[in-house]
Amino acid sequence: MARVGGRSAWIAWPAGLLCAGVVAALFVLAAPGLPGAVMFVGDTLRAGSTTPPWTDAPRVPGPATTCRDLYTQPMWSQLVWSPEALLTQRHTGPRSTPEAVAAAAPTPVITCHWRGGSGRWLETSVTTVSDAGARAVSAVLSGQGFVCDADGATEHCERTSGDVVEVHDLRGDRWVSSTFSGWMPDGYAAVVASRAFGE
Repeated sequence: MARVGGRSAWIAWPAGLLCAGVVAALFVLAAPGLPGAVMFVGDTLRAGSTTPPWTDAPRVPGPATTCRDLYTQPMWSQLVWSPEALLTQRHTGPRSTPEAVAAAAPTPVITCHWRGGSGRWLETSVTTVSDAGARAVSAVLSGQGFVCDADGATEHCERTSGDVVEVHDLRGDRWVSSTFSGWMPDGYAAVVASRAFGE
C-alpha cells in the first residue's frame, strides 16, 4: 500500500494513542451520568406516548357519565393500546337484553363500545332505572338463564353462551350491562361497575 506523502508513522501512532486515551477518559468521566441520561430519554419518550394531561386529572366525584370516567387509568390504557382498538361512545341502552330493556324502560347514561382486532369486541351500557324497573330487569335475567346473586346492595347476574359473556350489575337506580365477545380484560366488569356506581 502506498504511503501518503508528508505523514510519519512515528508521529501518527502516538497521536492515535493520545486520541484514544482522551476518548477513554471522557467515557470514564461521563459514565456516572449515563443512568440519568437514559432515564431522561425514557421519560421523554413515555411522556410523548401517554394519554393527554386532561385524562389524568381527578374525575368528578359521583357515578360515571362518560366513557373516560368509566375506567381506571390502567384499564383505559389496556383498552386503548389493544390491537386495532376503536371506541364508540353513544347514549343508548344495552343491546344484549332487549327483553330486559323493554321491561325496565331504562334511561341511557352512556354506552361504550370497543372494537378490537380479529372481530373481538366488548360493550358496556350504563342506564338509570326505577325501583320497579330494577326488579323487572332481575326477573327477566333470571328467566333467561342468568346466574344472579346479591352482594350487599348490588345484584350481579352473569351468563356465558359460546364465546359471548354477559354481565349485569344492579344497584339503586343504576344498571350496568357489559357484553364481551372474544375480549374480556381481567377485572373489567368489577372496574366499570365500581366506577358506574360512583365508588
